[in-house]
Amino acid sequence: MDTVPQSAPAPVTLGEAFKYWLKLGFISFGGPAGQIAMMHQELVEKRRWISEHRYLHALNYCMLLPGPEAIQLAIYIAWLMHGVRGALVAGVLFFLPAFGMLSLLAGVYLSYGDVPLVQGIFYGIKPAVVAVVLFAAWRIGLRALKNEVLWGMAALSFVGIFFFHIGFPWIVLSAGILGAIGGKVAPAKFKGGGGHGASTKVYGPALIDDDTPTPAHAKFSWGKLALKLVVFVLVWLVAMFVIGGQETLGHMGAFFTKAAFLTIGGAYAVLPYVYQGGVEHFGWLSGSQMMDGLALGETTPGPLIMVVTWVGYLGGVSKEVLGNPIAAGLAGAAVATFFTLMPSFLFILAGGPMVEATRNELRYTAPLTGIAASVVGVILNLAMFFAWHAFWPQATAVAPFSGKFEWFSLVVAIAAFIALWKYKADIMKVIGVCAALGLSYALVM
Repeated sequence: MDTVPQSAPAPVTLGEAFKYWLKLGFISFGGPAGQIAMMHQELVEKRRWISEHRYLHALNYCMLLPGPEAIQLAIYIAWLMHGVRGALVAGVLFFLPAFGMLSLLAGVYLSYGDVPLVQGIFYGIKPAVVAVVLFAAWRIGLRALKNEVLWGMAALSFVGIFFFHIGFPWIVLSAGILGAIGGKVAPAKFKGGGGHGASTKVYGPALIDDDTPTPAHAKFSWGKLALKLVVFVLVWLVAMFVIGGQETLGHMGAFFTKAAFLTIGGAYAVLPYVYQGGVEHFGWLSGSQMMDGLALGETTPGPLIMVVTWVGYLGGVSKEVLGNPIAAGLAGAAVATFFTLMPSFLFILAGGPMVEATRNELRYTAPLTGIAASVVGVILNLAMFFAWHAFWPQATAVAPFSGKFEWFSLVVAIAAFIALWKYKADIMKVIGVCAALGLSYALVM
């Protein structure tokens, strides 16, 4: 049995922290659950930079926020340790490798996506994406739908978006209002999930321990809060001014800012909104290209929300925002990524001091419980849409079941879902196997 250390580790410099956050950016596979577990193992158990309870307290706050909770957790811990500089270093390094990889893959995809071998690979990937999104709906539903009222809200959100094409923001707003009302009328039905709870595990004293006083830079004051909000608005306005001369980039900036504030429930929750805007409203890419981007996003490090990099790149090229296609793609990718992730820094730098001041008092609210339930229906709608694209690739909105039915895609989707659901297979491996099956089928046929 290992001996529990009796003293805290030596103080960590920003340079030492930089090395860890850079490493994390390249190895952060496995989606938010995997990334959160990875940080826990490294920062709580091994390095003891932060205690178990302080880690879980920060995580519970990040779980309540719009946006990718794993990157926000990294920003929060780095902010506690090294202030604003630490937060910027951790946040940027968390997504930078994914930004580079997805931009590169998008460029290769546009150049060689019509090559038969590449088409065969993506033929197998598309049904895998159907299974992945359906599995996400099932997994989130297990956590969010605790009673018949919440099941009913999930069903209503599915009906609203699938049959009546109600916009995702209106569904979120309606669910929040219903949750607020339900929390007063039937509070037992809208109790929060309690985040990730607490733990009694002990790994030894930590740099930021249970009883470590809040650092001076993390203490709350109304003046600091106001200053941070003003700085955020100014940075946003300057960024919008810089890209305002190009209509498409301006639309991207405004759209992805709204998306950043609507991602309650994780990346899968905002994908329908990104699809509605990027595919249906602005026409930056096709539904099929969106599916391919989601698959590649699942197989690269970083938060899944980085699929916006793919959307921005393809949108920049398709709308010719700059004369050179590569420059146009990178411009679109940079705008989409910047405006999607910038609010995450605001949530931590502005809200973190309040969280530190109210430690052990944080609770899920009834509105968020209602929103989480509605998100399940929205994600199920996304799975249905992707299935339609995969099984009837020649179909149109006018003739939704026209063209050849792809039975092979249906079989692959069912097998992929069973692998994820019953055998707990790794998502990257499932997508890899499906890609190989698609390539083999294309070569045989």
